[in-house]
Amino acid sequence: MPLNLIQIKAGIVKDITPYSAGKNGPFWVDGDNVRFRNGYATKIGGWENEPIYSLDSAGEVSTTAAALQGVPRKINYWRDLDGDDNISVGTSNHLYIIRDGGIFDITPLANAAASLTDPFTTVDTESVVTVADTGHGMNDGDFVVFSGSSAVNGIAADTLNRYSGFQITYVDSNSYTIETGEAANASGSGGGSVTASHLIGFDEGLGTATAAAANGWGAGTWGSSTWGTPRTSSVATLQISQWTTPLWGEDLLACVRNGQLYYWDVSAGTSSRAVLVSSLGGSSDVPTKSRLIRVSFPDRHAICFGCNPLGSITQDPMLIRWSDQEDYTDWTPTATNTSGDQRLEIGTKIVTAMPTREEMFVATDEAVYGMAFVGPPFTFSFRLVGTNCGAVGINTMMNVDGDIYWMGKSDFFLYNGSVAEIPCPVQFYVFDRLNKDEFDKCFAAHNKEFNEVTWFYVSQDNTDEDLEPDSYVSYNYRDNAWSIGSMDRTCWFDSFGFRKVPFSFSKDGYLYNQETGNDADGLAMNAYVKSSPLEMSQTGNELMLVDKIVPDLSVTGNLNCTVYSRKYPDSPETTKGPFTISSDTGKVSMRSRGRQMSLELGSNELGSSWSIGDFRFNVRSDGLR
Repeated sequence: MPLNLIQIKAGIVKDITPYSAGKNGPFWVDGDNVRFRNGYATKIGGWENEPIYSLDSAGEVSTTAAALQGVPRKINYWRDLDGDDNISVGTSNHLYIIRDGGIFDITPLANAAASLTDPFTTVDTESVVTVADTGHGMNDGDFVVFSGSSAVNGIAADTLNRYSGFQITYVDSNSYTIETGEAANASGSGGGSVTASHLIGFDEGLGTATAAAANGWGAGTWGSSTWGTPRTSSVATLQISQWTTPLWGEDLLACVRNGQLYYWDVSAGTSSRAVLVSSLGGSSDVPTKSRLIRVSFPDRHAICFGCNPLGSITQDPMLIRWSDQEDYTDWTPTATNTSGDQRLEIGTKIVTAMPTREEMFVATDEAVYGMAFVGPPFTFSFRLVGTNCGAVGINTMMNVDGDIYWMGKSDFFLYNGSVAEIPCPVQFYVFDRLNKDEFDKCFAAHNKEFNEVTWFYVSQDNTDEDLEPDSYVSYNYRDNAWSIGSMDRTCWFDSFGFRKVPFSFSKDGYLYNQETGNDADGLAMNAYVKSSPLEMSQTGNELMLVDKIVPDLSVTGNLNCTVYSRKYPDSPETTKGPFTISSDTGKVSMRSRGRQMSLELGSNELGSSWSIGDFRFNVRSDGLR
């Protein structure tokens, strides 16, 4: 009886029938938490939570592990000139710096801090406190930070002065409530002389974790209170809050989508907050509404995309404006500087932009452009690179050594001098499964160690109330192989500097080091891969008997092997197994009859890791029935 060699091609194929995938490959047709390395399936690396710590009321790093507030959407990482490593994280309602494990809030202030006197009113046994803050100008869900407070009726001063502040519940234009987490022991008012710092919020485009799917009757704040009660805002938010945070040298520029520009000076320390660029000395005509901001290289212009024109407050989603060279504060075009503007034509809005080889690559919702520095008098030249290939989200584009990969409305694209659609054998599977109302939450991630660009997305299988990415599709650009899987992440940054592995955040604001160990933060990771049906005879006419499998693999722990057989492509499936394979398993004895057989390999135990080679089946004819 011959031992038939089973060689399955790299990548998962789901857009044709499993039987067709077998005849054209054979390929793998399903899987989770696997990648393809050197042409073979292997379990992905695990991940572990890295604790990050809150600050005490004095602003010092405490020993209390904490999570970021809001849904993390954007990460940047750099080492400043003093040798400090900084991670900036823009969430749906904050902007943070993580340094030496501490969480520092650098969210800009909406206005000058307010001085209040005995503003807190407590109710005995309750932890909700009413705050008197005349003309506060905040919306429901915005944040406020207090300092200088004294204890009030059993609620400690450190609680009221906590560095992370409080999310408010709007009462009226002169008051709001906060949840302190500590029950008062009496009713009454107090607090002494208190400084209230109001963080930017809904009015500046910050604070929206999930956006309304449509406008019209019933959208927005309709239904949020009683009949006849004025709402704090009449705007229906159709886009989630997103940050862009490019570096300007060692400092940080920041923009909330459709908001203003901010600047954080790293030398001012982590106790400082980002400030409006327009508030800095010498600033001129800084855009007041922008969809995103980037910094061009090597010419160093700050560039705003989808912003208001010079002399107008009305936002133009297709307009690009740039500052004077080497000066992010000067946006007034003159004969002696290089600031200027250009409006794009194809599309309804600029979605994203990415620096690449000697140009800025710009994507609208319908087309892509190249924006190259040419010097005075025009500063930048623009060329239309492709149409019907727009991007779907601000974070769905990735630069890999000058090549640009991005997600479109129903395709994946590559730009390496020209635009091309990337052939994707799971394309229909992904886009049919993707929740298109949540396109804006999709994001691209790079893992250079394994030559992977991965797009995370919200699937239609996600039934959580707060719909966040729960699935991914990965492209190995070296092996030209695709894989799919499930993982809840909302942003990602590749290994860089002292960060030896990629790191990411979950929707709950926890930091994870990826490619660390073999488990899912201390839990067993479910990882498997299933092959297309394999024709056991050359003609497919005969029934064949498989009575032995000779594995070829590298495994730590155990690997489960299941064999599925069929008499015909669409006939009922017979299952044999799972059989346990370990590092010293020479063969698996079993009996399975059919014309086609498929193989599923996987694990769901702590500490397991594996990589699959070429298996062999012991096969003999078993008739024509």
